[in-house]
Amino acid sequence: MLGLRTFRHGIHPPEWKAATRELPIRQFPFAPTLAVPLQQHLGSASVPIVREGESVVRGQPIARADGDLSVPMHAPATATVKRIAPMPGIAGRMLDAIFLEPRPGSTQETPDGDPCSLEEAAPAEILSAIQAAGIVGLGGAAFPTHVKLRVPDEVRVDTLIINGAECEPYLTTDHRVMLEQGEDVLHGVRYLLKATGAERAIVAIEANKPDAAAHLRGLIEAAPASPEGEVSVEVLRVKYPQGAEKMLISALLDRRVPSGGLPLDVNALCVNVATTAEIGRLLPHGRGIQERVITVTGPAVRDKGNYRIPIGTPLRFLLEQVGADPELTRVFLGGPMMGAAASSLDISITKGTSGVVAFTESEAERSRRREYPCIRCGYCVDACPMFLNPSQLAVLARNEEHERMAEEFRLMDCFECGSCSFVCPSHIPLVQHFRVAKAALRKARES
Repeated sequence: MLGLRTFRHGIHPPEWKAATRELPIRQFPFAPTLAVPLQQHLGSASVPIVREGESVVRGQPIARADGDLSVPMHAPATATVKRIAPMPGIAGRMLDAIFLEPRPGSTQETPDGDPCSLEEAAPAEILSAIQAAGIVGLGGAAFPTHVKLRVPDEVRVDTLIINGAECEPYLTTDHRVMLEQGEDVLHGVRYLLKATGAERAIVAIEANKPDAAAHLRGLIEAAPASPEGEVSVEVLRVKYPQGAEKMLISALLDRRVPSGGLPLDVNALCVNVATTAEIGRLLPHGRGIQERVITVTGPAVRDKGNYRIPIGTPLRFLLEQVGADPELTRVFLGGPMMGAAASSLDISITKGTSGVVAFTESEAERSRRREYPCIRCGYCVDACPMFLNPSQLAVLARNEEHERMAEEFRLMDCFECGSCSFVCPSHIPLVQHFRVAKAALRKARES
């Protein structure tokens, strides 16, 4: 373990993965009503192309992309469009959505569309097919994948990193995808290599998933050499936040993405392994993304597991199906470190939902800790993977010195991993201070 590659700094929170890591992916039932938000990704919201009362077939496009930084939406079920109306989003803001009522008795088969041939398609055609499939980053960021993969003419990508680290506590989604959809992952890697022109791909997996690493290595060895480029598996030391793309690039390539820069600045690209699997699964059939694998777990969940859940499934229905504890009080979409607390149980599962982690009132009570003044211990500085000074940033945040935070102390380099808050002995909610400061800074710069 000590000889494995990793990045500098970081933390080791409890993994809490044992409850679901051995559980195979199960298909989740359709809710009586599916609410598909039109804003599930960074960029412009999708534009509806169906009308109320219209019948749709599973996989049919129901909303088109609104420009380049946008993707279409597809029907998660053969259904009737009941209405197009606002619904609450994860942060409480109202979002337009298409409400669908699945048709009883339907086989719910998904017809094929226009396939994208790996052998015949040009890189630009692969990117167009990825956008047409509605694929965004499934690791949680939900950035349109076709935009991320677009490499400028003056840039050369030598390494594509497939992110299977899954360092977030509780989540085992990527682990199960690698075990059960290994062929899709490697097929997706070939599409990505061809689309980006990268010379090689490295599937990065933490050492707590040895079965996934062995499985993918076996598939690589058994398959003919990929004509698009070399594919390998690299096992990394278990550490949080290893799954952040800048940390992976540092650990695997010993390259440092510059402040305010992107992986392309160091000739690399990172793509989540579940995103890669969906590319390999959908593009050969010309289908769009209608569902995704999600870990549903936490102290308040009875039937924990990894489920393939239709996009638009209401959170309330999901929790009822898995037997939520009556004392349920807090639900995170994503993991407890970088996920977001749900503002309402009336929100829907979206493409960016990698996990649902539910806690009881008693668990939440134990997590509430009294905040004390900073004792200048430096633990937060030692933990920060971006080499920031969270203690100093917190002082400036309280004084609302937002521009100074950004210009002198690199506030915008913080990707809100929560490592500083986790190690703080004074229980200061450091990352929450930084989120508020960044939001205020963006608002001030826009005005």
